Amino acid sequence: MADLRSSSQREPEIELFVKAGIDGESIGNCPFCQRLFMVLWLKGVKFNVTTVDMTRKPEELKELAPGTNPPFLVFNKELKTDFIKIEEFLEQTLAPPRYPHLSPRYKESFDVGSDIFAKFSAYIKNTQKEANPNFEKALLREFKRLDNYLNSPLLDEIDQDSADEVLVSRRRFLDGDHLTLADCNLLPKLNIIKVAAKKYRDFDIPAEFSGVWRYLHNAYAQEEFTHTCPDDKEIECTYASVAKKMS
Repeated sequence: MADLRSSSQREPEIELFVKAGIDGESIGNCPFCQRLFMVLWLKGVKFNVTTVDMTRKPEELKELAPGTNPPFLVFNKELKTDFIKIEEFLEQTLAPPRYPHLSPRYKESFDVGSDIFAKFSAYIKNTQKEANPNFEKALLREFKRLDNYLNSPLLDEIDQDSADEVLVSRRRFLDGDHLTLADCNLLPKLNIIKVAAKKYRDFDIPAEFSGVWRYLHNAYAQEEFTHTCPDDKEIECTYASVAKKMS
């Protein structure tokens, strides 16, 4: 019997391909893969995840996406390979009322963490001991910027008719109390920084950054984040060759 439901009513067929871990099967360290994994999970759509062993891609994947590295997506049998375009496509296609809107309301929510991973990369790759303090200060400046944003109340947290002034934000995430595309971008990177910087530079995010820590604690309580994270050992393995000893 024919399926009389329209294509808009049917669940799309979605398969996400992500980088495999050291064992060739578990989830590997790739913030872009985790970003899309989180987006699909937050959309509440049914989808399959396939891990791709980058050391030996199966023949069928070479045919499916020749010369392409994860993440990539097959949506209703159509291959999509650019992760930024994939994210835009998912936000437009998996839209209300059936699926939640994930774009942040405030542009600053996307912008505030834009430089933190670059500063971390420079810090972790530095091999000159005398230059280390300057690289660390640059990273800390970005954490301070993020902390200031997370502790500053957003417009919708301020009640103009209330006598009580909101001085410190109590929101859970970058853009409010719900995870958005901004969090899907930043949280995987913050997790990498927290693990790799501690392992190879004995760096801890300072406790004084209360907004950052509130944000991280809230994130680690969300299965959409924790269940898409690679194991710490995957991150440590990735940076073992990157984080050279300082001399």
